[in-house]
Amino acid sequence: MTTTPEPDASAHPGSEPDPDPAPADAPTPHVRRFWAVRRIPAAVLAAVVLGGTGLLLYDVAAVRADRPAMAWRRKLADGLATRPLDDVVIVAGAAVAVVLGLWLLILAATPGLRGILPMRREHTDVRAGLDRKAASLTLRDRVMEVSGVQSVRVRVGRAKVAVRAVSHFRALDEVRADVETVLATGVDELGLAHPPARTVRVARPPRKEGKAK
Repeated sequence: MTTTPEPDASAHPGSEPDPDPAPADAPTPHVRRFWAVRRIPAAVLAAVVLGGTGLLLYDVAAVRADRPAMAWRRKLADGLATRPLDDVVIVAGAAVAVVLGLWLLILAATPGLRGILPMRREHTDVRAGLDRKAASLTLRDRVMEVSGVQSVRVRVGRAKVAVRAVSHFRALDEVRADVETVLATGVDELGLAHPPARTVRVARPPRKEGKAK
């Protein structure tokens, strides 16, 4: 679970205790998803831009000082001036630039951190998140406590919890009802800000061929 602690609010000796920060009738604070820092893409982009800009500025300064331009810039300028727009190299370079631009826009506009589910905020200065794998293990342990469940697979997504259970005794309808009840209670106890929808499937274990004669 990921938490963002609130600022230090230790009371001085003799001071009165702080009132409840979240009264029962207070509105629930709006909860947003956690945003990824994305240090690696930012560092790579900054290094590429810095290196390219520095090299270009150096070459421009050299030309201003009556020195010949670098061979790569002369070759690039000649190629852009002589190659047609439908040339394979030009089209491939444009496609790569478009893909990189779209990738950067997606990184800038999306939160990321899909593996962390935001939890309810009972204090305005504290944010908490629950790892999806931890949520899956917790719900799996709860479903395994249902009588008749032999095995279970739980997949927790951002908007949906899918449970596939195998029952080796009891009626399937009864097992499914108990699993749905336990699952609803477990999801509520997770304290998620946006409780996901739930789907439950219960089936019998596959029969082993060769034993029946």
